[in-house]
Amino acid sequence: MTGTLYLIPNTLGATESLDHVIPTHVQALTARLDYFVAENAKTARAFLKLVDAGHPLAKPLQQIEIAELNVNTKAEALAGLLQPMLAGRDAGLLSEAGVPAVADPGADLVRLAHQRGVTVKPLVGPSSILLAVMASGLNGQSFAFNGYLPTDAGQRAQRIKELEARSRKERQTQLFIETPYRNAQFLQALADSCAPSTLICVATDLSLPTESVRTLSAAKWKATTPPDFHKKPTVFLLLAS
Repeated sequence: MTGTLYLIPNTLGATESLDHVIPTHVQALTARLDYFVAENAKTARAFLKLVDAGHPLAKPLQQIEIAELNVNTKAEALAGLLQPMLAGRDAGLLSEAGVPAVADPGADLVRLAHQRGVTVKPLVGPSSILLAVMASGLNGQSFAFNGYLPTDAGQRAQRIKELEARSRKERQTQLFIETPYRNAQFLQALADSCAPSTLICVATDLSLPTESVRTLSAAKWKATTPPDFHKKPTVFLLLAS
């Protein structure tokens, strides 16, 4: 009998307690596992320390196995990561922030788990993408997450215009993320590239004490002082009229 691959949500930023973002039953289940696949072993251990504060781990942290899966992991290594589950061991897939397998390299392991007959169980927790859609006031019936746009200014402007046109045609909210230290430049690119009436939402530090969500037209963003979001995780959204 194969084990189960649990998709374990992480916090969206530094916190002293998990209780306000990670449900108690998710923490309790996480505490009983002794094998994890994570983007970074060091940050995974930091998360498990927070779990241990309220739900003692089944084994000492030093004895818990954490295998890394990130953008540098080769496709042929995935089978080895899955092998413990094929041998009957339960495992947790842990993202750096938010939910695993969404804008996250863990999706490849989840797909292989399905192919090999391993049960996959998603657990409840914070998703910056869904929280941003909820709080934006933009269309939550139809939306698309586009990840990162080109860093070249010309190519980025062209891509923004293409996605704005799609948004206008389909009444579809478009979502993006950017490397946090380039947040200001990205907001400026959105405001400059979009029609004055296009709505742009900036959602920063979601679920954290420093959370900020604001939706304005492109024209108003151009006339407004940018928010305090330098080096802070931010989701950008637009909806064209």
